Parts: sequence; C-alpha cells; structure tokens
Amino acid sequence: MNASPTERRQMLGNMNVRKLLIKLSIPATIAMMANALYNLVDTFFVAWGTDVIAIGALAIVFPIQMIVMALGLMIGIGSASIFSRAYGRNDKDAMTRSVNTALLLNVVISITIAVIAYVFIDTLLVFFGATSENFDYAKDYLVFILISLVPFSSAVVLNNLARAEGRPNVAMIALIIGAAVNILLDPILIFGVGFIPRMGVQGAALATLIAKTLSFIYVFSASLSKKSALDIRLKTIHRFDLKMTLEIMAIGMPTFVRNALGAILVIIINQLINRYAPVDIGPGIYISIYGVINRMIMFLLLPGFGLVQGLVPIVGFNFGAKFHMRLYEVIAYGMRLVFIYFIAIFVITMLSAELLFRAFSPDANQLFIKEGARAFRVISVGFTMIGFQVVLSSVYQAMGYPVRAFLIAMSRQFFLFIPLIYLFTYFIGLPGIWLTFLVADVLAGTLSYFIYKYEMRDLKRKIPLEEFNAYIKRKKSLAQ
Repeated sequence: MNASPTERRQMLGNMNVRKLLIKLSIPATIAMMANALYNLVDTFFVAWGTDVIAIGALAIVFPIQMIVMALGLMIGIGSASIFSRAYGRNDKDAMTRSVNTALLLNVVISITIAVIAYVFIDTLLVFFGATSENFDYAKDYLVFILISLVPFSSAVVLNNLARAEGRPNVAMIALIIGAAVNILLDPILIFGVGFIPRMGVQGAALATLIAKTLSFIYVFSASLSKKSALDIRLKTIHRFDLKMTLEIMAIGMPTFVRNALGAILVIIINQLINRYAPVDIGPGIYISIYGVINRMIMFLLLPGFGLVQGLVPIVGFNFGAKFHMRLYEVIAYGMRLVFIYFIAIFVITMLSAELLFRAFSPDANQLFIKEGARAFRVISVGFTMIGFQVVLSSVYQAMGYPVRAFLIAMSRQFFLFIPLIYLFTYFIGLPGIWLTFLVADVLAGTLSYFIYKYEMRDLKRKIPLEEFNAYIKRKKSLAQ
C-alpha cells in the first residue's frame, strides 16, 4: 500500500468499512498464514529429519518463543493503539514518541531475556517439561532461538505499527520473507546438502534465526522510508520516555497476559503429561502430540487473527475520530466474519484430524496418529466460540481500554483453564488435558458474547437514529 500518510488518513476515516476491513485484513491474513506455515513446516521437517520424539523438543522450547512473542505484541499493540488514535487526531508528537519508545523498550527487554535464559538454560528446560528423551534436542534448538530474540521481537513490534499506519502490505511482506526463507532453509540445514552438514534440530533453529533476521531487516528498512508515517529517530532513540512506556505497557498488557499465560499453560501441560502419561508408553510421544496440535492450531486459527489485525487500526482510528457509526459497522461485520471462519475450521478439523497427524509420522506410528487425532477433535469443539473473545479483547485494546481487555484475556487462560486442567486431570488423567481446552474455550466465548452484545447496544446509543436506520437499510440491501 503506497499511499501517503494523508491519503491513509482519508482511507481509514472515509472508505467503506467493509471494503476497508477486507483491504487491511487480506495482507494481515496472508502474513499470519505464512508465519503459521513456517511453524508447521519446521515441525514437519524435524519429524522427518529426526524422529517423532524430536517434535517434543519444539514443544519444550515453545514457551520461550511465546513469551518473547507476548512481549513483542504487548509493545507493538500498545504502541499501535496509541499511534492509531494519535493518527486519528493528527497528533504528530504522540505518534513519534509511541514509535521510538516502543523500539527502545523492546530491545532492552529482549536482550535481558536472552541473557538470563542462556545462563539458566538447563534449569529452564527441565522446568518446561523436558525429559531424558528430548532434552538434548531441546537444548540444541533453544540456543539458536535465544540469539534470534531481538530481531524476532523487533519485527513483531514494527509489523503492528505498520498496520496501524495503514500499511499492512509491509507487515505481510516481512512475514512472508521470514516464512519463505525458513521453509527454504529447513530441508537444507536439517538434512544437509553438498558441503552443508546434516544439522537436525540445530538446523531448524538456525533456519529460524536467519529467517527472523531477514524479516526484521525488511520491515525496519520500510519503516525508515519517506512513505512511512512512523518517524523513527535513530539519533535520539536512546532517550527514555517513562510516561509513554507506561501507557504502552498498560494497553498492551492484556495481549502480554494472554500470550504469556499461553506459555505458562504449555509448561503446565508438559508437566501434567509427564505426570499422567501411561508408564509403559512414556510422556515423550504425548508431548510430541501436543506439539503438533499447538502448531496445527496456529496454522488453522491464525488467519482468523489476521482478520482481527485488520480490524484493529480501523477501530483505533475511528474511535479516536469519534466516528461512532463506522465503529459500530466495522466491529459487527468483523465479528461475523471471524465467527464464520472459526466454525469452518472446526468442521475441517473434525473431518481431517487423522490425515493431519499422519503427515507428521514418517513411520506411521499408530499410537501417535490415533491419540493425536482424538485429542485434536476434542479441542476443536472450542473453536466454535473463541471468536467472540478474540474480537472483543482486540477491540478494547484498540479503543485504549486495557483493564477491560485484560479481564477478557484472563477469563479463559487464568480464571478457567488453570483450575479446570488440574481438576479434570485429577479425575480422568491425561484426557482431562484435551477436555480442558474445550470447556475453557466454550465458557470464555459465551461470556464474551454477552459482553459484546452489551457493548454494541451501548455504542448504538451514541449514533444518531437516522444514521443508524440508513445503516440497517444498507445491511438489508446487501443481504438481498
């Protein structure tokens, strides 16, 4: 999208919101699919290049990646929310400070995490649930991942800011570059080609490091261009803005909590698998099953999150500009699209679960395939309701309501999931893990649905009656 900053302001405030949502969502969705595909292909090549147990190594290291992603998203979404609203009211000082503060904050936090994690790497892996079967694999993988933390998280921050200024193509291309490079390098580095030795799991991690670095270089260069409204000031970027830092963290905290709690849940699940896996089989195969499910969920659901990412800058801009009718219409339309998408993914999962797991088992391990398919089908029932929670939390963040977004994010992963998983596994053992996903998603989604309906009624009261009636007529004509 090569429009000038002024033209992008006009687009966000005046273009038909349905067309605008599709326009912004398609690049974000493609980017999310590309990113999810890299994770899936990584898992696929590790399975075929080593064995099924090695997939468990990726599941063990996944919490570190999730925590860094959580921090990048916290800073990126927090600064993007501030930027979008400042963009809507043409406050250039707030726009500049939000961008430069976000970049400095992210680099400092990422370096700190990488150093601490490396110093305590063995202890961390045991805590994350590594077993004697997959410990060495996990350690080989994690070392390279730690090196990639700064470019990885910085790209996440800049991708969110690019979307906030109405340049979703920049974020899309950055993620496609990362995914394409990773997919290209995976078989070369894992299996070895010519003078390049066979590296196995280390090769997968090295491919990730190179891919994330190239992705960052692209989005950083695009953000420095004259076409960008981000105004990155490298000479003064070291200056610390405490007020802006606190505001970014407050708004982005719900995203951090949701994703960081996701990392904690992975650790808890790995530990419970170690505790409740059948003694004669061992936990290794079940950790690998969970690893595949995690990657499949990302691949199947992330395009829906891409649609939500397209929604966020529209909500933020129009909320800042007080265009309540546009705000109401785009939220309602976005919610319908997300709900339909997640229902479709539920159906696909139910029909093809065994086929999906068979693709990750080079030796057609029947236990891995059947147990994995059974678990994935149970989990997928919750897909029917999670859209309400995802959209509601993101809308609150875009509007600058961090407490509301925080509570929505907490409802599923803290208030419901953690107590339920211990309760269910205590009574029914390992299957209780998969049942927890279903129950927590359905309950949290139902709660979010009723809150969403309340908020839409409240927003409707701010819209002039004649303007709302015109919207209803347009909606009916489109339905016909």
